[in-house]
Amino acid sequence: MKRSTWMLSLLCLGCGVANATQAPASDNDPHGPLEPMPRALEVRFALSALPASLRPQATVYVLDPSKGYVLERQGTNGQSCLVKRMEWQFADYRNDIFAPICYDETGAKSHMRVIFDAAAMRARGFAPEVMREQVWEGFFSGDYTAPDHPGFSYMTAPLVRTYTSADSREKNSVMTMATPRVMYYAPNVRVGHAGDLSCPPCAPYPFVFQPGPHGYFVQRLGDQETARILADEASLVRELCHYRRELCLPSSPGEDTPALRR
Repeated sequence: MKRSTWMLSLLCLGCGVANATQAPASDNDPHGPLEPMPRALEVRFALSALPASLRPQATVYVLDPSKGYVLERQGTNGQSCLVKRMEWQFADYRNDIFAPICYDETGAKSHMRVIFDAAAMRARGFAPEVMREQVWEGFFSGDYTAPDHPGFSYMTAPLVRTYTSADSREKNSVMTMATPRVMYYAPNVRVGHAGDLSCPPCAPYPFVFQPGPHGYFVQRLGDQETARILADEASLVRELCHYRRELCLPSSPGEDTPALRR
């Protein structure tokens, strides 16, 4: 199978967010050193990807930039949570990617393993392009496999900062978005399997994300549920905004801080 037939390309997750405007870029260098998040904030942010009732018994990993992901606490309910700080497909070592996500046991054995290996290669000093090539080789050798059981991952955090372009060459297509969602494992899914819906609008109907062995059907939560999550997590949103300007979201329409922050 040719690599181009199932290359894991990112599709727009931020399209269709209400009250979206653009903000000037931060003074921080997005390609500066990768610094660890404050530990308590990282744990809280990672767990925000789960519904509140699942958080107390979840496993949490945190990122040590010198090693990769390390276990912070062992849980008992099969959910494993972390904050992704890189999308390996883009081969771009930015320091402003923040994507809380939680995997069930199926996703931890497949999807999460790739995330951990890519982070470890970054920590060991692999060039971004070499890291990406090593991941691809893992898929083609069979070291990385598709999920062997149905399941889904939670990404119901109040915000995420990641790429919005389907083209991995567009490395500056990074935004902060309020787009809580659930992602169902759909190995080797094609766009047509979701009825050929385009993205945008991306919501409220399912759409295909990352077609390939680790493909998903993504279901964005509705506006009412998103508003409830933002209200429930208001203190976390404020703390994240205080930590880094790039993680700011507006608390009400019309504020200077945009709903999508570049």
